Amino acid sequence: MQTSGWIALGVAAALALWAVVLHNRLRQLRNRVDNAFAQIDVQLKRRHDLIPNLVEVARGYMAHEASTLEAVARARGQAAQAAATARRHPGQTAAMAGLAGAEAALGASLGQLMVLTENYPDLKADAQMQSLSEEITSTENRLGFARQAYNDEILTYNDQASQFPDLVIARLMGFAHLDMLQATQSAHERAAPQVRF
Repeated sequence: MQTSGWIALGVAAALALWAVVLHNRLRQLRNRVDNAFAQIDVQLKRRHDLIPNLVEVARGYMAHEASTLEAVARARGQAAQAAATARRHPGQTAAMAGLAGAEAALGASLGQLMVLTENYPDLKADAQMQSLSEEITSTENRLGFARQAYNDEILTYNDQASQFPDLVIARLMGFAHLDMLQATQSAHERAAPQVRF
């Protein structure tokens, strides 16, 4: 074999090795993204499991607030469906947008329920209600950390898969761009409240 043949064979072997190494790295990063989403999913399931108990405790005190309790239950069902879809397709735009929207609606209906509990001192003082409220608050904090970790993993994956020359191989091997979980609040809702004296 001539020298040019050996050089061509060496270049081909180096390119093949680079493609294998890149594929393995992208697969590892994608697995880390999937694991990070699984951590979100655990917290979402925990929150979804706590909500029926919260509604049942509140129902005993808030007989006149049936529409609010039904709204919370309905929002929980929609959030659970969105979470199931996102679990099957983590990182895909439609699944992540659906999950974020459903969780925002659930958060809003839970917020409304918590505001209404202020009108019911006996409910507010109920030990089970206090315990459930604390567990939901704790879960929300864990969920925030899990979302942050998920978005960090997405960023690492997307950075690797979008840099040239890795971009070419990543697209050929089906490693597509993944979307982060975004806040669904408007700029007005995110603005810090202003206190005036």
